[in-house]
Amino acid sequence: MHHSIQHLIETRTSINHFQPNRPLQEDEMITLVDLATKAPTAYNMQNWRFIAAQSEEAKTRLKAAAFGQQKIVDASIAFIICGKLAEHQQLHKTLQASVNAHIIEQHVADAWVLQAASAHESNEQLQRDEAMRSASLAAMTLMLAAQDMGLASCAIGGFDAIEVARQFSLAPNELPALVVVVGYPAAHNWQQKIRKPLKEILTVI
Repeated sequence: MHHSIQHLIETRTSINHFQPNRPLQEDEMITLVDLATKAPTAYNMQNWRFIAAQSEEAKTRLKAAAFGQQKIVDASIAFIICGKLAEHQQLHKTLQASVNAHIIEQHVADAWVLQAASAHESNEQLQRDEAMRSASLAAMTLMLAAQDMGLASCAIGGFDAIEVARQFSLAPNELPALVVVVGYPAAHNWQQKIRKPLKEILTVI
């Protein structure tokens, strides 16, 4: 549909009620994730993984781990967006595609690898922070992409992370950061809720 980004931001709202039994096409799902991966990450680390729960069985398991939220099964698809720890160890391989495409030079990639290793190797808190940041940026990008495709979405942080990890066989270095449900809105959803005045939250110095 290609709306302006301002229009997408101004019209996006968190949807609680979806039309059930309306699946997405596979190409739509792939497009959403592909666009989500255009979000930024530190050093272009791409420290994330996406799990697309679209079968009734998978969504039912996710609903149980998310304290029974009905929108998870009613939505067309529920994305579990994970941040990954220790991805700096794969950074050389990750950056090679950009080197090969002549987007960055080899010496730049080598410098980033060294910098990332120095900062992340013995800093578990930084690894976790970066994982959660990257997953969150991807989630927001995915939601705006869904909005542009005429779909509705809702970001869900209310779930048992340990149970999600168990149910979906996450690796020890994979943190479930957010669930984003996407689908077709039913009637009687809220409009976008009122935000605080800028004078309360903006400091200009």
